[in-house]
Amino acid sequence: MLLRTLLEQTPSLQAALPTTEGKTAASVLIQGLSQNSQTLQTGDLYIARAGQTTHGLHYLDVVINQGAAAILAEPNAEWPTQRLTALASTLSIPLLICPTLANPQLALLAQAYYGNPTSALRLVGITGTNGKTSVAYYLAQAWELLNPNSVGLIGTLGQGRLNDLQPTNHTTPDLLSLYAELARQRATGISQVMLEVSSHALDQERIAGLSIDSALFTNLTRDHQDYHGSMAAYGAAKAKLFHIPNLQHAVIQAEDPFGHQLLTQLADSPVHTIALGGDSPARYTLHRRIHTTPHGLQIDYQTPWGNGTFASALWGRFNADNLLLALGSLLQADIPLVEAIQALSQVRPAPGRMARYGRASQPQILIDYAHTPDALAQALGTVRQHTSGRVICVFGCGGDRDTGKRPQMGAIAARLADQIWLTDDNPRTEPPAQITEQILRGIQTLEHIHLEHDRTQAIVTAIAQAQPDDSVLIAGKGHEPYQEIGTQRIPYSDTEPVETALLAYG
Repeated sequence: MLLRTLLEQTPSLQAALPTTEGKTAASVLIQGLSQNSQTLQTGDLYIARAGQTTHGLHYLDVVINQGAAAILAEPNAEWPTQRLTALASTLSIPLLICPTLANPQLALLAQAYYGNPTSALRLVGITGTNGKTSVAYYLAQAWELLNPNSVGLIGTLGQGRLNDLQPTNHTTPDLLSLYAELARQRATGISQVMLEVSSHALDQERIAGLSIDSALFTNLTRDHQDYHGSMAAYGAAKAKLFHIPNLQHAVIQAEDPFGHQLLTQLADSPVHTIALGGDSPARYTLHRRIHTTPHGLQIDYQTPWGNGTFASALWGRFNADNLLLALGSLLQADIPLVEAIQALSQVRPAPGRMARYGRASQPQILIDYAHTPDALAQALGTVRQHTSGRVICVFGCGGDRDTGKRPQMGAIAARLADQIWLTDDNPRTEPPAQITEQILRGIQTLEHIHLEHDRTQAIVTAIAQAQPDDSVLIAGKGHEPYQEIGTQRIPYSDTEPVETALLAYG
C-alpha cells in the first residue's frame, strides 16, 4: 500500500507529510507495519513511539539499515516536534510526525493496512488470572472436531493452528503484531480465533479496534501486583474486555466474586450472558456437579438446553469449570448441546497444564504452569485427590515480579504438600537466594523442605526419592521452553529432567 494512501485512510493520525524534495510520501510503498526494531522487515513503516524509558528513534540507525521504507514518529520531551522536523530533513527516507501514536490511533492505521481483519472473523476473547490458556486450548480443540481447519489460536502457547503453533513473546501480542497475525490467519481460511487477553494488554489497549464476538472470564486472584499496584486496578483492567463496543456474548464464572460483579454490570446491557454457577442476573446459568475418578472427571451438568453427564480425562475441578466455560461459548455459537458435549469430552490437557508423566510402577509426575497462589493451591488440591501416597511439590517464584505472593505460595505449599523442593523459576536479574528467602517467610517449619537452586537437579532428585504411590507436582513453568536467568533466556524445559529421572527410575 502506498504510504500516502494509508495515511489518507487514517486522517485522525494527522501525520505531517514531509515536503523536502525527493522525500514525498506519495510513491513510498509500505510492505508492513512494525514498532519493533528487532523484527522490522525491509519495506516496513516503522512506528517510533515515545516509550516509558526509550523513544523508538533510539534505534533509528538499526531500522534504516534494515530497510525501513518510512518512519512515523511521535514527539516527546526528548524528541520535540522541532527536533523531529530537523531530523526529517537529514534522512534518506520520509519521517512523518504524528501528535500521538497511542494504541487507539495505531488501531486505525492497522485496520486501514490489514483491512480490518476481525470483520471477517469470529473472535473469542478469554481473560482471568488462571485458566485462560486451558479454556482457549479446549475451545480450539472442540472447534477442530466440530469444524476442522476453521480455528486459530493466539495466546501463551503460541499463535496459528493447533498443529502448527508459532511461538510468541507475550500472552497477547502488541497491537500491530496482533492485527498482522489476525490478517494472516484470516488469509489461510481460518474463520474464528480464540484469543487470550491479558490484563496488561487490556490496560495498554492492545486490542483496540478489534471486533470481539464473545468474552469469557475464568477468575480473579492475586497476580501482577507489581504492574497494577492493587487488586482493584487489576480487576478494572480485566473488566475492560466486557465493555468493549459491540460485544455480543459473555460467559462468566459467577462463583468468583469479581465474576458476579461483572454480571451485575452487564445486567442492563445488550450482551447475552451465561453464568457458570452462582446466583446472578445472567440470561442463562450452567450448573454442574463434579466427581473425581481414577481416570479423570465425571461432570453432571444442567443447562437451559438440556441436562446430562459426561466424562473427561482431565484432572481437577478447575478443569471442569474450564470445560463448562468452553461449553457456554459453544452454545452461544449455536452448537447443539449433544455435539458440544461430545467434542469437549475428547479434549486433552494444554501443554504444561497438569501434564502427566510416569508409568504404573512409577510415581505420578505432573508439570503445571501454576505460578500464582490460587493456581498452586488448585493444582496441589487436585494432585491430592488422585494420590494415595505423598504429594511432593517442586516450585519457585519468578524474579523481578510481584514479591508479595512469594510467602503466600510458600504457606500454601507447606499446607498442601508433604514435601517441598524449593528451586529457581525464572530468577531474571534478581538474586535467587533472595527469592527463596521470601518464599520461606510463609513456611512455619522447615521440616520436609529442601532447597536446590538448580532446577534440573531439584526435579531429578525429587523424583528419584519418590515412592511409586507418590505424586510429584512441578509447578511454575509449565510449557515454557526456556529459563530466564539474568537478561537471557536459556533453553530449558521441565519435561527433559522429568524424562531423564523416570528413565533412571526404572
